[in-house]
Amino acid sequence: MDTTEEFTGQVVTDVSATLSGVMTSIGNKLGLYKAMAYAGPLTSEALSQKLGLAERYVREWLNSQVAGQYLVYDNHNKTYELPDAHVPVLADEESPVFLVPAIQVAASLWHDEDLLKEVFKTGEGISWGDHHHGLFCGSESLFRPGYKAFLVNDWISAMDGVMDKLENGALVADVGCGHGASTIVMGKSFPQSKFYGFDNHPQSIETARKRAQEESAQSNTFFETMDAQSYPSIGFDLVCFMDCLHDMGDPVGAARHAFNSLKPGGRLLLVEPAAADSLEDNINPVSRLYYAASTAICTPCSLSQEVGLALGAQAGQKRLSEVLEEAGFEKITKIADTPFNIVIEAHRN
Repeated sequence: MDTTEEFTGQVVTDVSATLSGVMTSIGNKLGLYKAMAYAGPLTSEALSQKLGLAERYVREWLNSQVAGQYLVYDNHNKTYELPDAHVPVLADEESPVFLVPAIQVAASLWHDEDLLKEVFKTGEGISWGDHHHGLFCGSESLFRPGYKAFLVNDWISAMDGVMDKLENGALVADVGCGHGASTIVMGKSFPQSKFYGFDNHPQSIETARKRAQEESAQSNTFFETMDAQSYPSIGFDLVCFMDCLHDMGDPVGAARHAFNSLKPGGRLLLVEPAAADSLEDNINPVSRLYYAASTAICTPCSLSQEVGLALGAQAGQKRLSEVLEEAGFEKITKIADTPFNIVIEAHRN
């Protein structure tokens, strides 16, 4: 019974977190977290007046946040405070640990529950474009801050000689670019180079073009609807796969096409979800999140395509390196990692 009670508590925590996700989303969309960021202790009345919201609802929301330890409550003064250390996670949209968009991704999967139940029965797949639209926007918002923070200053800078090439003028392919967040970050950082974003989802390419215009990056970023084995082999200096190779039906074929698309001496930059090489080493909250996403998004996406290798989001460095080796790459090295990503460089000699 002690073990059962302990596990019951674990599930209650999970259900509480699921319901609280709605509260987190509301807090973000109504500006509650931003209004509390670095503002010190606030009463429910002060916060509701600041935002023009109904105090009774604001008070109940605040209490839910205190119960979840997102906020701190002062019983003497009846005030609520967002700790400074929580601001990057809940209120700063440019922070690489801003995790609120993950709630939008999770919410999109509830809409897709019937699709998921069906593929469990049939073994078939679900293409990226067949998911609820919240997945696309949530993924962009979730990944973009990390690309802004790490892509140029940490990941590209760790690739010997690549920074110089990009500063002097290079050709770069960003395969599986989605809404173009990574393409635009590189385009704005290296105005002398040209960046080509390719994705097989037409609506994402349309959004990427809009994002480039909004960011004044359209002069050296170009977006086309093409899959990972059909874009032109024009002699790229760098080919990137940002959080997408494991989603592809034929990752070996995609990597081989990248190899053939590179100039001699060109490089591949592979960014993938953080993972160890075995299940027993992936028993942690981040891997739990990624295994769930892999079950609902990544594996079905791969199985919806030809070959359907279904690497999954927790393939790990060893398996990913095997894919790149089979495609012809040499000198495959992990050059960086974050709590959410592993970053691999591979050479074409």
